[in-house]
Amino acid sequence: MEYRRLGSTGMYVSEISYGNWITHGSQVEADAAIKCVKTALDCGITTFDTADVYAGTRAETVLGKALKGVRRESYELFTKVYWPTGPGKNDRGLSRKHIIESCNASLKRLQTDHIDLYQMHRFDFETPLEESLSAFDDLIRAGKVHYIGFSEWTAQQISSALKIQDDRGYNRFVSSQPQYSALWRVIEAEVVPLSQKEGIGQIVWSPMAQGVLSGKYVPGKKAPAGSRATDKKGGAGMISRWMRDDVLSAVAQLKPIAQSAGLTMSQLAVAWVLQNKNVSSAIVGATKPSQIKENVKASGVTLDAEIMKSIDQVLGTLPEKDPAQNVSPNPRA
Repeated sequence: MEYRRLGSTGMYVSEISYGNWITHGSQVEADAAIKCVKTALDCGITTFDTADVYAGTRAETVLGKALKGVRRESYELFTKVYWPTGPGKNDRGLSRKHIIESCNASLKRLQTDHIDLYQMHRFDFETPLEESLSAFDDLIRAGKVHYIGFSEWTAQQISSALKIQDDRGYNRFVSSQPQYSALWRVIEAEVVPLSQKEGIGQIVWSPMAQGVLSGKYVPGKKAPAGSRATDKKGGAGMISRWMRDDVLSAVAQLKPIAQSAGLTMSQLAVAWVLQNKNVSSAIVGATKPSQIKENVKASGVTLDAEIMKSIDQVLGTLPEKDPAQNVSPNPRA
């Protein structure tokens, strides 16, 4: 496992992070989830990403149990706030009330006294930005949070926040958590250049495009039983945009490219995002330990210019690159 600095901070994170978005408390039972976390630690993964909303807060609880007894200083713990965590009108969004209450609840579920990176899970159009940033700054000053970041913000939203933080003397954002893969490149045109300038690192999710880039889905055939595409509790909806024969046929052509590099298709997909120097870490999920053992081998891999060019040629115009696709739905809608 290789390690990179998170943006311009002094904190290092593992190139591969372990995330439990659709798995813990949902797809995977607690015992299996704990085995995956232990395997991740054994493989050198030190960075763990979750969110209060995952599996209706159960994901944080499972992760807290899995990490219990592990020396707290030896790993980096990330979580997020924004999406609904309860039925109440204030159980969502980025109001000061919800941020502070959600952070305290996350600390209890994760069985820790601090969060290494606390992130705004989307942009809240209803709450004044200054209110949200002030609350995040207070959490840092209280020692409950070490660093702060955001997920799926546009370049304009990032710039607006940084100006307020600089004008008010607040702690600055150090991370961005966007979706990023060889098929989903919407951050490249605006978010990445701004982030490089401002010392913000990307912690990317879905580097395998919800599993499509692993090559497990074959054009003209049903999705394998138990795969993300058959998970009606969360995975099937998002992966549906890629479950087209033109996409799956193109992805199949990546296999010889992966083989020429001595990689599996999953490893190639993860290695691809890590070639972007603004990426601090790539988040992978897993339903079984063997998947983690395979994916961590993408760390430290250098893909030469010819391989990168070949991937672009195979995928052609299929990748989504429009920055306008980076949106934040209203959690109250």
